[in-house]
Amino acid sequence: MYVAPSILSADFGNLDAEIKAICEAGCDLIHVDVMDGHFVPNLTIGPLVVKAVAKAATKPLDIHLMVQNNTFFVDLFLPLKPKFITFHIEEEKHPLRLIDHIRQNGVSPGIVLNPHTPISSLEYIIKEVDMVLLMSVNPGFGGQKFIPDVVEKIKLLRELIDKKNAKCLIEVDGGVNGLNAPDLEEAGADVLVAGNYIFSSNSYAEAIRAIKLEF
Repeated sequence: MYVAPSILSADFGNLDAEIKAICEAGCDLIHVDVMDGHFVPNLTIGPLVVKAVAKAATKPLDIHLMVQNNTFFVDLFLPLKPKFITFHIEEEKHPLRLIDHIRQNGVSPGIVLNPHTPISSLEYIIKEVDMVLLMSVNPGFGGQKFIPDVVEKIKLLRELIDKKNAKCLIEVDGGVNGLNAPDLEEAGADVLVAGNYIFSSNSYAEAIRAIKLEF
């Protein structure tokens, strides 16, 4: 199991120290939520802040775009060379074209599905992406309650990946903690995003180990 702390819940007044702390605590990726105030009712950070995050980090970046005009934002963040850039299928008319554009620039492309979006929407895309991110809350704000039905959705996605012989990871984001991590792993998740659970804990390392099921 890989763990990607979401810096949306970090202390932005001490962001450099926060990034270094989660890297030292054993995270695998650093999840960066980019929101434009249009696709979701929140506005977060742009490439200048993410560039500072990348400079402080010793782990790869996982950039999650929650935006309109995906191509514009993809081109803003490609120069930072994150490990992943994921975008919402609900907001993209030509997903295969954008997937290819991201890959041609040396970054792993991924697709994001909101809680209501069916797995069937990935039928003809799944073999082209390196990761599928399933939202287990409605996107826009941290600290929300996990939507239990997403566990079954993970299982359906795992079945589709196996059926198509695809090579992508399953990432889950929203309300993830040490209590529901075992169910998510059993369902087939590979990467768990956790923000509030990690950054509000007394020990980032212990919180990350709990999600990794390392006791």
